[in-house]
Amino acid sequence: MTARDAHRGESGGLPQDRKVTTHFLQRMKDRGEKICALTAYDHLMGKLLDEAGIDLILVGDSAAMTIQGRHTTVSVTMDQMIYHASVVSSAVERALVVGDMPFMSYHVNPDEALRNAGRMIQEALVEAVKLEGGEKVCPTIRRIVDAGIPVMGHLGLTPQSILKFGTYQVRAREEAEAEALRRDALALQDAGVFGLVIEKVPAALASEVSKLVKVPVIGIGAGAGCDGQILVSHDMLGLYTKFHPRFVRRYAELAETMRAAFGRYAEDVRSGDFPSQEESY
Repeated sequence: MTARDAHRGESGGLPQDRKVTTHFLQRMKDRGEKICALTAYDHLMGKLLDEAGIDLILVGDSAAMTIQGRHTTVSVTMDQMIYHASVVSSAVERALVVGDMPFMSYHVNPDEALRNAGRMIQEALVEAVKLEGGEKVCPTIRRIVDAGIPVMGHLGLTPQSILKFGTYQVRAREEAEAEALRRDALALQDAGVFGLVIEKVPAALASEVSKLVKVPVIGIGAGAGCDGQILVSHDMLGLYTKFHPRFVRRYAELAETMRAAFGRYAEDVRSGDFPSQEESY
């Protein structure tokens, strides 16, 4: 029995076997039910997350770091994101699949942004897209939403701007930046986003913004006051070990487990222990 099956039929909550939509997530916020989100980049990971009952699966541009081994997210391309999103969406039945719009895929003008968002929907078969930024990207968001494509916003630490920030430190500690984040959240809501990701800001501010806007707010490194939480799956599984932010709770140490398994396999091959007679035809 999967985690999703175990939750079926529970009273007082939304049905766990129902397809998650943007409307479903809004109902969860309205009812005070926490939204669970994680990232995926391949078919198997998408399938496992879906079977575990995860509500929202983000095909993140973090693939540049977790899959490609880059130092930032800015190098991943539109074609690469469509590939990752297509194999994830093919595995998912229940969760809402959101595709990250990579760097420079929505920055030139709203028309180009719409074409790229449309590719995500038509070629990758995701059900929504996510892009970073505040008031400046609102015209682009309106253009995409007006075409019938759901959009998720992203505020706070925005990794595609890391070369400008020059640091992964917490954002919006100062009141001026905090006030700008509040304005941006309201502007994105007015532009038509169905939800927001808020990354690495003080917990009190994220909680305030979650109450300020009507749409669901998903936090990452933003405290428990948000309407839901998201982590990079490779981080919480202990697969990506180049750094360990304080907001990442490790639910497994798979890098250690896998390294040890690979080592035992190599020893068995070199010693002639593998394959055994029982493992041969």
